Amino acid sequence: MRSPHGPFNSQGNSIGDFFLKNCVKLLLLLLLVLPTSGLGQQRQDVVFASLIATAQQAQASNDYSTAVNNYKQAVKLRPDIPELWANLGLMQHEVKDYAEATHSFQQALRLKLSLYVPNLFMGIDYLRMGKAQEAIPYLLKAEKMNATDSLPPFTLGQAYSSLGKFLPAAHAYERAIHLDPQKSSAWFGLGIVRLDQVEKDARSLANEDQDSAYAKALYAESLVKQSRYKEAVSSYKSALAAKPQPPCIHAELGFLALKQQDAAGAEAEFEMERHLDPGCSLAMLGQARLQMDAGSDKDALRLLEDLWDRDRGFLQSNVATFMDGIDPARASAFQQLIAQQNGSGSITPNFYQFLSSVLSGQPQAPQRSLLPSEATKSAIRNGYPSGKYAQCASRVKSSLTTKNIADLQMLATCAYFTGDYELAVNASEALAAILPHSMAALYWSIKANEHLAFSALDKFQQLEPNSARSHLLLGDIYRQRRRFDDAQAEYEKALSITPNDPAALLGLASAYFGDANFEKTIQTAKLGLDQAPADPELNLLMGEALVARHQMTDAEPFLLKALDAKPQMLPHVHALLGQVYAEAGKAQQAIDQLKLGIQSDEDGSLHYQLARLYRQTGDTKAAAVAIDEMKIIQQQHRQRAVIALEDAHSSTLDDER
Repeated sequence: MRSPHGPFNSQGNSIGDFFLKNCVKLLLLLLLVLPTSGLGQQRQDVVFASLIATAQQAQASNDYSTAVNNYKQAVKLRPDIPELWANLGLMQHEVKDYAEATHSFQQALRLKLSLYVPNLFMGIDYLRMGKAQEAIPYLLKAEKMNATDSLPPFTLGQAYSSLGKFLPAAHAYERAIHLDPQKSSAWFGLGIVRLDQVEKDARSLANEDQDSAYAKALYAESLVKQSRYKEAVSSYKSALAAKPQPPCIHAELGFLALKQQDAAGAEAEFEMERHLDPGCSLAMLGQARLQMDAGSDKDALRLLEDLWDRDRGFLQSNVATFMDGIDPARASAFQQLIAQQNGSGSITPNFYQFLSSVLSGQPQAPQRSLLPSEATKSAIRNGYPSGKYAQCASRVKSSLTTKNIADLQMLATCAYFTGDYELAVNASEALAAILPHSMAALYWSIKANEHLAFSALDKFQQLEPNSARSHLLLGDIYRQRRRFDDAQAEYEKALSITPNDPAALLGLASAYFGDANFEKTIQTAKLGLDQAPADPELNLLMGEALVARHQMTDAEPFLLKALDAKPQMLPHVHALLGQVYAEAGKAQQAIDQLKLGIQSDEDGSLHYQLARLYRQTGDTKAAAVAIDEMKIIQQQHRQRAVIALEDAHSSTLDDER
């Protein structure tokens, strides 16, 4: 997903104007007390005052170039006034001369370190020049100097993000949101850096051990979201065969069985989970769903009430799982039951209000469970085994300080299940600091950050429902779910608002490519490259589309530029370059590139091509090895294809129902 962070020109300008006006007032006061030692000095003072007045007038009319020229002359006359250098820097910032602006701000700070504006705009302008690391100290100082302005932490979020420090970026965006909850760009930035952290952790998880139960469970979840149910079942079962493993996998399998209309299979999985792990409330939630589906509404209500009493944060956070795919008639009958129970006073008002809002399609925002008081904490023995996740989290929260490994892992687990995703992230971060290769730390970080990301992006869309970024975001989501027509429509809406936006053009071209429309892919990617000729993703997409049309010679220059892409994309780039060189008869270059890209071979075709090239160069032994590896990959590919076809068929039948 692309992450085009919103510009902060408007915020910067308004703040700059505010401080500029105050600086000018200060300068006018200074003029009143300037010594008048002689006629020459008086003339200089008159010239100085005239320059300041002209600069003010130019700034008021947005003629920043004139203002810059006047301030430059003024600082020559009075280089000892820090506010004057700050004003010059602000005007240079407005004309986008960031290098000169930072020089002026440095002069201001040399004279007076405590000035807020030079510190803030030094950070902003260093970031504009691509010097994020240099920007951070100034932005941190500006944030300490002015605790009410959201611009320093917001800009810090951008700086940390550009350096790949996604968790510090998230914390900075959160501070900006605390100061200005309506700041849509901060919500957007927060959502994107959370997704960036998910991607970073997912790469680490795969590099550490892609065959671990944690990796397989997460992969199964992603397959479920793509409606690839049979593949997901296989991945979940592989996870169950590995140790150690995350909790509730049997319960997740049970909900997957429900999606496949297999009530008996779901019941078996939920029963197995409750037997193996009584603390997994997800299994009880699944059983409540089975009771509702079967028309046993009172039994379903009893189970849901037990979950509410155990940990309302869990029920609030997982109610979407419970409601997914439910029969509207069954939901209506259940709603009638709870209305009757409410009328007789058999259920608590809060519980009734929660269920009623869920069943009416207007669920309340999840609230964290009430943590126990200090007086009752001593009575808490085992929160997790009894499904009391908030109590469990409270009991082991001190592990953030004590750094106890077992307690940190329990904290991440319980915090996640009670819906306190921020605490789950903090626990997984602390665990990873002690155990850098901890699969559990990566697992909970991925799951919790994903929730936090979508929550932030949902808030952003509420604030900017029809903005270009909202349509771009929806387009990315549709494209990831292979709904290419819907994705194309959203990208077109984004482009109607911001024509020629490279991110929207990349998204649209990618959607066309996913739909095998290579002609439109090339046309759209070309438009994007006109705006951003060095963009590695656009170059990769253009090169890939040209290879698909067998225009190998044309593809090569784009693929060479794509070598600047993200590390996880590079094997694919090398594989495409290998195909280009093989077509051109450059056997050894093709071999070198294919070897670099061989891990991206999903169907055995790269190994087959590599075997042919080895034969051309006389290396029959290497060719035989490549053929053997090709056969293994082809067999695995055929198995996946059969399962995918079954999934697609099942999905079609579900639609027909």
